[in-house]
Amino acid sequence: MNRKKLVLLVAIGVVVALFIAFGGHEVLTLENLQKHQASIAQWISQNLLVAVLGFAGIYVVVTALSLPGAAIMTLAGGAFFGNIYGLLAVSVASTIGASLAFLVARFLMRDTLRNRYAQTVAKMDRGIRKDGAFYLATLRLVPVFPFFLINLAMGLTAMKLRTYALVSWVAMLPGTFVYVNAGTQLSTIESTSDIVSANILLSFALLGIFPLIAKVIVGFIRKKRVYKGWHKPDSFDYNLLVIGGGSAGLVSAYIAAAVKAKVALIEKDKMGGDCLNTGCVPSKALIRSAKAADTLRHASRYGLESVPVKGSFKNIMDRVKNVIAEVEPHDSPERFEKLGVECIAGTASFVSPWELEVVHNDGRTERLTARSIVVATGGKPAVPPIPGLADMEPLTSDNLWSLETQPERLLVLGGGPIGSELAHAFQRLGSQVIQVEMGDRLLAKEDTDVSELIKNQFEQDGIDVRLGHAAKEFAIEDGEKVAYCDCNGERVRIPFDQVLVAVGRAARTDGLGLDRIGVETLPNGTVPVEEDMSMRFPNVFACGDVAGPYQFTHAAAHQAWFAAVNGLFGQFKRFRVDYRVMPWVTFTSPEVARVGLSEAEAKEQGIAYEVTRYGLDDLDRAIAESEAYGFIKVLTPPGKDKILGAVVVGMHGGEILAEFTLAMKHGLGLNKILGTIHPYPTWNESAKYAAGEWKREHAPEGVLRLLEKLHGWRRGKHSGDKAGQEFTT
Repeated sequence: MNRKKLVLLVAIGVVVALFIAFGGHEVLTLENLQKHQASIAQWISQNLLVAVLGFAGIYVVVTALSLPGAAIMTLAGGAFFGNIYGLLAVSVASTIGASLAFLVARFLMRDTLRNRYAQTVAKMDRGIRKDGAFYLATLRLVPVFPFFLINLAMGLTAMKLRTYALVSWVAMLPGTFVYVNAGTQLSTIESTSDIVSANILLSFALLGIFPLIAKVIVGFIRKKRVYKGWHKPDSFDYNLLVIGGGSAGLVSAYIAAAVKAKVALIEKDKMGGDCLNTGCVPSKALIRSAKAADTLRHASRYGLESVPVKGSFKNIMDRVKNVIAEVEPHDSPERFEKLGVECIAGTASFVSPWELEVVHNDGRTERLTARSIVVATGGKPAVPPIPGLADMEPLTSDNLWSLETQPERLLVLGGGPIGSELAHAFQRLGSQVIQVEMGDRLLAKEDTDVSELIKNQFEQDGIDVRLGHAAKEFAIEDGEKVAYCDCNGERVRIPFDQVLVAVGRAARTDGLGLDRIGVETLPNGTVPVEEDMSMRFPNVFACGDVAGPYQFTHAAAHQAWFAAVNGLFGQFKRFRVDYRVMPWVTFTSPEVARVGLSEAEAKEQGIAYEVTRYGLDDLDRAIAESEAYGFIKVLTPPGKDKILGAVVVGMHGGEILAEFTLAMKHGLGLNKILGTIHPYPTWNESAKYAAGEWKREHAPEGVLRLLEKLHGWRRGKHSGDKAGQEFTT
């Protein structure tokens, strides 16, 4: 921290300390105001100009330093100076004070935040440049957040000072008038009967209903602004149109049909989306075959004779396709047509916020209208522009399933969940896998102990894990495919037969015509959405991978409920999506399952926590199945059993995690898990034992010592044992 910032912080600290030391927080109260109202009013009548300027100066300091008492001072402005002078003094002083707080926050914290959270600050700046003035006006008119937080938060953005001051002054005027006017009525209260007078009741009623009135006005203005230039149809073909037949789209359409809305689902390819056709279902089928191969290869763990694993890779992939075919009817057009969803095979693009142009797969084109539209077009694997990579005909999670010949040497780019799952599966099926990750560990979103356990298991199973390797170039040399990576400045050559790219995913937005309705995608390819899953227009929604921030099937289904319900009933009530309890599982072996905070996230957010660990090597069922490795880690606040987060690394980790997820969702602590009967011997007993570890660490030692003495005494005070003697003494 530079000297200027330090001096400013010290100065602020001194002023705040003086304010508290001299009882400023006790002076600026409604009771004190009414107690000295008569004497203060008499002095003001003799020194009006000095009083107004002094009042305004104090108000500036209180607002600038976010000291308590601004609301009381606003009432005082009306009580002592009346509507005209009071409104003038308060509005000018509050704007100056807010602007000073804005500048202080910018000076002290913006550079630090920009360096530490560059992407977040950049996102804030983009939003401010695009719609900042109206957003600020909304916050001022509808005080969802305290004004001092608005002052500080806006100082961290790129908003210009003059814009901030002008918008704040104008937007705060209505609310300021309501408070000042209420303050003018304080001087008329001389007895309890005055409290029920019409003027006083009306003035104070305005304090309560003003935020509601302002909210309605802001909503009306926002709607007019966003739909300006668009003509809304007089009638609609559908209540809801859904683009995309993946998890999010199917759930949205199903919900609409269930409540008897007229809904159409538009999908150009196969129903079920990535999850059914290229993601969750085929990958888990492949992982199961890999586990079977590993079991045969290590049958000696179970007292059997280990055997060499022989099999046809084509047969394995045929099984994967058969699994897809068995699950497919659940997501088929026929099933959804029976449920009441009109399924359209084709592509769609926006014409207006209510109208889509649909090109059917048979070549026909038509335009369809709906009161609300849901975009659920999913995502696709991201392929980085590395020189020579395209010539390698790289595999991705999309095209992998057409393989019929198993690669002998498979290079996997990426150490995230998808790359790790597939790397482990192919290694167990007999390929030699080289996994390249440019970071310093696998599964970077997990804690380091989790990453280390997975890395050790991978290496034990024969995977060549290359951390800190960034792929820079691909080439064919003497008929052999090779990759060149950078590792600490050294050029590393890696030969391979095929390369699988798993370095992330990008949203599918091509051809949607989002630019026609003024929707810009974010740098990661997703579309920007509000908490109700709407994007730009209150009747246009997005959910699933195309919306982010989670790219899980269950997250897509969760978002789809909010998109569908808000799309159908949003005029009456809007529901905000809730991500507080979002579980996920990486299906390596062992599985990595997590919900809530990790240790790294808790530290980053400054949240105090304790860690309780339970080793699965102690679990009877794990020992019986020769799978006794891994652990459970639970984060709780110090001294409390509330679950902040949990991770399970082990066999059946995803199933074990469900108990912690349920507990977090419904506010149940570890004591409740401990008090629940778990059948023996099961994997889920591990959740109870983890809760038991927490209980053991928080046992009331003082009470236990007293109980020890009590039991000694009950054995007989003349027994001669030390505990009995101590108790009688």
